[in-house]
Amino acid sequence: MNHASPAPGVLYGIGVGPGDPDLITLRAIRALQRADIILAAASSRNEHSIAHGIAAQHLSPHAQVLRLNFPMTRNQTELEQAWEENAAITATHLRQGKNAVFLTLGDPLIYSTFGYLLRTLQATAPELQVEVIPGITSYQAAAAKSLTVLCEGSETLLLAPGINDGAALENALHHADSAVILKTYRNAQAIYTALRNTGRAETAVFASRLGLEGEHIAVGLDNAPATPTYLSLMLSPAIRPHAGEPED
Repeated sequence: MNHASPAPGVLYGIGVGPGDPDLITLRAIRALQRADIILAAASSRNEHSIAHGIAAQHLSPHAQVLRLNFPMTRNQTELEQAWEENAAITATHLRQGKNAVFLTLGDPLIYSTFGYLLRTLQATAPELQVEVIPGITSYQAAAAKSLTVLCEGSETLLLAPGINDGAALENALHHADSAVILKTYRNAQAIYTALRNTGRAETAVFASRLGLEGEHIAVGLDNAPATPTYLSLMLSPAIRPHAGEPED
């Protein structure tokens, strides 16, 4: 007797938020609880997946946790090989009828390793179903903790990675009202210089490890650490008149 193949499972890209497990959405929790496979992205130099640690209390005890290695390198050949291998592993489990979730810090579609997996899977196995469940970003959490209004009215909001050189960042800041700079640990001094040169030193907000042990929030560049740790960011709100003051 021939047995029909099971219907393929679904891949859920789930943002677990910046660090506090209470910030995971209800939709994400429901998907986590019924998942057969938990895909936890981790650097090949790091044995611990922060995203998995955040989501751990919401996972089904029967789910299999599978680590996917994403190498910390700029070698395009090595990166593409890792993406293809991870997509193949994911596709194998989905074709067995298993539902899988890919855990990512913040939101799955903002500076996330999930984007690489998504594009590769769409290219190599377009018939498989993927659903994205958005997550609260680190900069939203930082704004909430520091009571920082990111943008209002007609203001623009710049979202930039801290890996750019200082001159490019400074130019971008000149054309933005408010700004968010992620990954500040990589290029802190150049970022600080760009903020000072654009008159943003006093109002800049530094935040790191939000919702995790060692959380640190500071207002003003003079209070920001010279060498930020991983999971650090900067907020630079627009300069606005104080309440009761007329606008120019």
